Amino acid sequence: MLKKLLHHYDYTLLVTMTLLIGFGLIMVYSAGSVWAGLIFEKPQPPTYFFIHQLMWLILAIPVGIFGLVFPYQAYKKIVKPFIFLSLGLLFLLFLMGNTVNNAQSWFHIGAFNIQPAELVKISVILYLASVFSNKQNSISDFKTSVLPPLIVVLVFFCLIAAQPDFGTAMILILISTIMVLCAGLRTKHLLFLGGFAVLFVLLFYNKFLSSNQLGRFTAAYDPFSVADKSGRQLINSYIAIASGGFTGRGLGQSIEKTGFLPEPQTDFIISVIGEELGLLGILFVILCIAYLVFRGFVTAIRCKDVFGSLLAIGISSMLAIQTFVNLGAATGLLPITGVTLPFVSYGGSSLITMVFSICVLMNISAFVNMKRSNSQREGKRENVKAYY
Repeated sequence: MLKKLLHHYDYTLLVTMTLLIGFGLIMVYSAGSVWAGLIFEKPQPPTYFFIHQLMWLILAIPVGIFGLVFPYQAYKKIVKPFIFLSLGLLFLLFLMGNTVNNAQSWFHIGAFNIQPAELVKISVILYLASVFSNKQNSISDFKTSVLPPLIVVLVFFCLIAAQPDFGTAMILILISTIMVLCAGLRTKHLLFLGGFAVLFVLLFYNKFLSSNQLGRFTAAYDPFSVADKSGRQLINSYIAIASGGFTGRGLGQSIEKTGFLPEPQTDFIISVIGEELGLLGILFVILCIAYLVFRGFVTAIRCKDVFGSLLAIGISSMLAIQTFVNLGAATGLLPITGVTLPFVSYGGSSLITMVFSICVLMNISAFVNMKRSNSQREGKRENVKAYY
């Protein structure tokens, strides 16, 4: 089976992902080289973030290999352990989680910070793909087939939002929404869910966001009115991107990363890319990620297995939404949320999750290509028989 899969993998996905990861390592080194000497009590060498990201990549390789060779259909059997593990880790965060940037979202283990919310995203994608594929015959029954999994998603949303990590929580909701839309719900159920979602967002905005979190909206849409406070990050991001022009100042030549732009190796790495490599560097990242998303949806369309199709849709949606949220925050389209740019930003939990997800996508595409190849072979045989 493995030999057959090797002949049917979509290797363009692997090449594109590798290019993004390699580019990300270079930019993490460049963007974090000065910042590493500024934010720690004991200044770290310029290679600090680069070395840590490289260590995370080494851990991501065996995880990715597992995603490549483990048949995607078998994930149905281990969905429940994934879900319970994710729930357990989120509850455990409230007891022994480490606070980073005002969010208790991390476990600090040795030299590593692990973010369970990244595991939650892929766990929920697997869960929804499994549930909706099993309930295709009764998908029109809202109470029994749709409402229970949505309640599970809402529980995860509340646990992540309580950290607080509203960026990841909203990404989870958006991924789930797209998967629900693609699962085959009736129109009236979709309208009901849409209305409920609008009311929920309005209630959440008015009742649960703190003044500091509400201030992020002002910082995003009117940053110059709070230029000396929360608007400073976005203004410096504007300066970085604008000063890069078409080709940039040159690799390593960013000025904004020297203390003007906070977290240049994570949240605002696209700003450093724009300043150092210009519009060309930004387009390279966007086009590579767009290709991964495109191939993911092509795989979903070609896959005749509902579970595999929904799984590919969930993975592609996660990649597209997370990219949009990160770029939106760096350009003022969205409030700043602390969401990483897939494969490029510094962040080990995100890197491992994304590598695993793309490798699972490659696994789905390999089975799809193998079935198409077998069908074509059978078709040729039937034509030969008919001829004679």
